[in-house]
Amino acid sequence: MTTMSDATAAATLPAAGLWPRLRDGATLPILSVLLFILVIWYLGAVKLNAPQVLDAYERAGQTEWTFPELVADTLSMERPVLPAPHQVVAELNRTVLQVNITSRRSLVYHTWVTLESALVGFLFGTALGIGLAVAIVHVASLERALMPWIIASQTIPILAIAPMIVVVLGSLGLVGLLPKAVISAYLCFFPVTIGMVKGLTSPETIQLDLMRTYNASTAQTLRLLRLPASLPFLFTSLKVAISLAVVGAIVGELPTGAQAGLGARLLAGSYYGQTIQIWSALVMAAVLAGGCVGLVGLVQARLGRRLGGAA
Repeated sequence: MTTMSDATAAATLPAAGLWPRLRDGATLPILSVLLFILVIWYLGAVKLNAPQVLDAYERAGQTEWTFPELVADTLSMERPVLPAPHQVVAELNRTVLQVNITSRRSLVYHTWVTLESALVGFLFGTALGIGLAVAIVHVASLERALMPWIIASQTIPILAIAPMIVVVLGSLGLVGLLPKAVISAYLCFFPVTIGMVKGLTSPETIQLDLMRTYNASTAQTLRLLRLPASLPFLFTSLKVAISLAVVGAIVGELPTGAQAGLGARLLAGSYYGQTIQIWSALVMAAVLAGGCVGLVGLVQARLGRRLGGAA
């Protein structure tokens, strides 16, 4: 029973400060890693860009310079070897916030083009992965027949197979979004298949025996036991798959010479030596993949609450 003195003492205890909350939560570790990345990034920009700046000094006959001047010049080059973070942020501000999103100069427009292909490929790959997993679990011979080929399919570098997919589908008159979606599906079906096979076989023997005791059919066992048990495995696989789908969409844009998409921005930046444009597209791709993974996690959390924590 709480006494008056205990209540008084509890009331006089100082509330937890900001620093303990930051230290014990995830904010401080994330900020620490971000700060470390920025420091390494700036040091790398100075190191890699310095030879070009020194060469410019020599050609201009500038024999006297200070270290702060060198650092400032390495971080403000128009076409640096490695852009500084503030240059990438400025490019993102220019191409995201200061341009109409329907313009081909807008990075939002190119991101949407890539996202569209990635989502279509993700849906195809997820459906294929789940279908293969269900078949493998219920037909023992398919596991021996299909699993080696499924695993072997991922040993082929996607940069090697992407042009082949584009050429074959192009010869059939299938161009545009579909080849990129197929490449995304090719990348993301594998983690879904492996995760779902693991999830569908996760119920214990006693649970399967109970379903047989109730005379449940194979379809009922799948719907009432195997699928609910596989949800945690499925969503873990989907988080990997959606990020791979974004990668596949970008890779699919490279051999096609696409005029739109993040892959097209990477190609254009490479052709014209616009490294700042390349890095801004890379950062946007990372943000896109992270947002997609976060969206899958949000769906998982909401479904988990509806199912009482099953997901």
